[in-house]
Amino acid sequence: MTTPAQVRPLAISACAVLSPAGLGLTALDEYLAAPATDGTAAPDGTAAPNGGADPEGAPAYPPLACRAVPFEPADYLGRKGTRNIDRLTALGTVACMLVLEEAGGTLEPGSLASAGVVLGTSTGSIQTMAELAYDSATQERPYLINPSHFPNAVMNACAAQIAIRNSLRGPNATVSGGSLSSLFAFRYVRHSITLGRARRLLAGGAEELSPMQAWGWHASGALDGPGARAGVAEGCAMFLVEDPGARPEGAHAPVAELLACEVRYCGAMMTGLTLGLAECVTRALWRSGVSPDEVTVASVGATTRPALVRAEKRAITRALGRLPDTIDVSSALGECYSAAGALQLAALIARWRSGRAAPGAAVITGVGRDGNVGCLLVRTPAQGRAHA
Repeated sequence: MTTPAQVRPLAISACAVLSPAGLGLTALDEYLAAPATDGTAAPDGTAAPNGGADPEGAPAYPPLACRAVPFEPADYLGRKGTRNIDRLTALGTVACMLVLEEAGGTLEPGSLASAGVVLGTSTGSIQTMAELAYDSATQERPYLINPSHFPNAVMNACAAQIAIRNSLRGPNATVSGGSLSSLFAFRYVRHSITLGRARRLLAGGAEELSPMQAWGWHASGALDGPGARAGVAEGCAMFLVEDPGARPEGAHAPVAELLACEVRYCGAMMTGLTLGLAECVTRALWRSGVSPDEVTVASVGATTRPALVRAEKRAITRALGRLPDTIDVSSALGECYSAAGALQLAALIARWRSGRAAPGAAVITGVGRDGNVGCLLVRTPAQGRAHA
């Protein structure tokens, strides 16, 4: 191989996570340290948002574990302007508010005006889309739907609300890629900052829990088969990613450094998924100037589907020569789909903060049933300074 055009490390300056474990990295770390003993215990569907039975008494949620984030948007955003936002927008908006609060002490005045948002989500709010479709088919003509719900039906509604609420005028993008959506978002961030289109971006992934989404997973059987260890869940993790040159003097150390992000499509055959992901990991290491021996942790994503678990772990072993310590966030929290990669990164940072994961380089990997695979390579700031 020729000498790569090495990537320039980007600073992950702050992060916030909303998960079924609670709000914040500490809650997530403690939950991962002592998850449910059988890996499946969780509130039933009636404890989920938008929940309860329908007017005719049928259960709103299917008979599989459903894990919701325990929060009320109005408690964080206030009541003004929150009446008509959907659950997905609430998750993303609150997470970004918490990120900016954490980073606020070190941000220069006016620096957010040029910042942007990159959000990974496959569909936007399925709940809102389904409600609008139902109303348009059942209400009296001319289609007496609630007009306040219509803005939430577009996929980029959440990213738009984040920008509006925080007066962000930089790039605004919503990236869709199934279970790889969050990794695609970080790939977009990597390119945007490297090409000079932005100096700081809020980035991450979000997934809401709704009856429609849960019934879809139930009908697919993907979470009901032998070896499946978790139900369906919601969550959001957002990060402030910055060009190191844009960080003011005296700013606190970043929580992590973002190196390379590699994604590709390689078909739905298990052999192809294994080889494709191994190539992604190898290329990310190569482009970052990191040796396989420096990777101490792998935060894996395909932990709810046994066949994909095997393909993912074989790929990591093939690329690194061994399987390092792993963090299985999905097996503890549940299937968060679009938000999976962002939650994997949040779990890794939480483990680093608590000392439960060894410092150094780490890979965040994902394998999708649609044939997409990807790898995000990050490292602890101390490790980054050692390589500078």
